[in-house]
Amino acid sequence: MSTVIGDSFASAELRAVPGSAIRELLSLTERRGVLSLAGGLPATELIPTQRIAAAIDHRLADPASMQYGPSAGTRSAREAIAAADGLSSAHQVLLTHGSQQALFLLAHALLDPADLVFVDDPAYIGALQVFAGVRARVEALPITATGLDTDLLAQRLADGARPRLVHTVSSFHNPAAVCLDEARRVRLAALADRYGFWIVDDNPYGRVRFAGVEPTPLHVLSDRVLSLGSASKVLAPALRVGWVSGPPEVIDAVERYRQSVDLCGSTLAHAVVGELMSDEVWWTAHLAQLVDAYSRRCGALIDSLTTHLGERALFAAPQGGMFCWVRVPGVNTTALLGEAVAGGVAYVPGSAFAVSMDAADCMRLSFATLDESTLDVAVARLAAVVAHAAS
Repeated sequence: MSTVIGDSFASAELRAVPGSAIRELLSLTERRGVLSLAGGLPATELIPTQRIAAAIDHRLADPASMQYGPSAGTRSAREAIAAADGLSSAHQVLLTHGSQQALFLLAHALLDPADLVFVDDPAYIGALQVFAGVRARVEALPITATGLDTDLLAQRLADGARPRLVHTVSSFHNPAAVCLDEARRVRLAALADRYGFWIVDDNPYGRVRFAGVEPTPLHVLSDRVLSLGSASKVLAPALRVGWVSGPPEVIDAVERYRQSVDLCGSTLAHAVVGELMSDEVWWTAHLAQLVDAYSRRCGALIDSLTTHLGERALFAAPQGGMFCWVRVPGVNTTALLGEAVAGGVAYVPGSAFAVSMDAADCMRLSFATLDESTLDVAVARLAAVVAHAAS
């Protein structure tokens, strides 16, 4: 005899959290023969497994690497991250179990139910889940070709809106792939200083720039910036090392909340990340290899979209990161997804990221995990499905 358990046991917080369309979609992409343009995964073959293994062996020689560690994370890793990000002190860094946990901790430490949060539109799904969980009041600001719409934000603030924080993916946006330009960064920082809200700069992709000029980091422009980073996209997701950096008093408060969640992270993983990021010669060469590979794959995706979809597809060539945001006017990409998977290709429908906007004819494509020739096959399959839907 079995009993089906409903959601009557769930807390209000749990009931408020929506599922992730991307996580659910990944099971579809595991089907044999499906080429996935969907997941935001780094290329497995570019993960530096031998260097990570050597660092693990080195750290295992010290039994302390297998012991509990401080709640803020091991000092060596925090120092390496602070140095890499141009921070003055390791005290400005808290290590977390991936950058998603950093966002979770920030939301719980800083937000009360009904606090106003501004997000991008389209938005990073993980952020929407976190803010729903704390029952924040979420409003969307449309993404422009140069990032968050700071003009609209300024107007909303002038009209009396008082957000507790503004969340944005400033570099190579997930999913829109754009980069917040210098002028908008300066204005966003000035607005935060004037109105007293926190900027949460979600930045797991910033080190993967292969075109354009690097703008000033937001944390240089204002003391009201909390930056999220991750080793997942540039080293290995399985290490599960992320971080949040910001003013020490905020980091201390978030660390105190973190103690109620999981006490501390993996001392071994922290030590490995610290060793790799502080090995300047290796770290610089490794990042260059990633940038080169993703640049070539991005170029291959753009060429294939132009060749196979032509004027059917509207997009801008990304300058970094892992994604391309594509609009296919007249095509409902959610309705098309089943046919696409049956045709051997997967993507994430734009509606999965929409807050207030209509993204029914949009899709997010990732170029990170497929090589150049396979990307062309995947886009050819996608074009065939789009052509069939339009016929």
